[in-house]
Amino acid sequence: MTGPRRLFLPDSGAARHGDGRVSAPSAERNAGPILDLLRRHAPETGTALEIASGTGQHIAGFAAALPGIDWTPTEADPARFASIEAWRAASRCPNLHPPRPLDATALPWPEELRGVDLIVLVNLLHLISEAEAENILTGVATALAPGGSFLLYGPFRRDGLLTSDGDAGFDARLKAQDPAIGYKDDGWVRDRAGAAGLHLRKVAEMPANNLAFLFRVVG
Repeated sequence: MTGPRRLFLPDSGAARHGDGRVSAPSAERNAGPILDLLRRHAPETGTALEIASGTGQHIAGFAAALPGIDWTPTEADPARFASIEAWRAASRCPNLHPPRPLDATALPWPEELRGVDLIVLVNLLHLISEAEAENILTGVATALAPGGSFLLYGPFRRDGLLTSDGDAGFDARLKAQDPAIGYKDDGWVRDRAGAAGLHLRKVAEMPANNLAFLFRVVG
């Protein structure tokens, strides 16, 4: 991906705070359920990356709730850095580091990002192509330390099917903007992740018909 796609999404009109923070409604809705999973499955201590941190509101909440982990946001779109940095400043979390530029669809990932204990990716795979998604899974598997965990969250097809009218409509609107993108199948994710070296631990049903995949690198 040579640059961030300019898509019209339901969160494109996100609210802006006076201090520079941007809030996406979907991030507000899913932050609690994702954090519940992290509390149960994340390591107590270690290092973590968030891929495609977007507004920065998710990782600020993760860092506050899981202070034993050092969190680093990453983002491909430089225009989002100001909001991520504003959320970091507002959080006052010493374990939340400045954002790093990263196009996670481009391989190889920088050497200095390797050896982390946890990687989190929320709501991206449906916005990129299959080839780009495969590159991300490869990058994740390479960056994780032995025994490291990967949490992947978002909307997916189930056994090839879109299981709600809302999902069918959203997928169609995405493909109208770019035929290469759209919902990935849950079986495709399992297969491609396994081929990259990620071992599936759990698939969790999440609110709004989303799924969360928990993977581990076995060292």
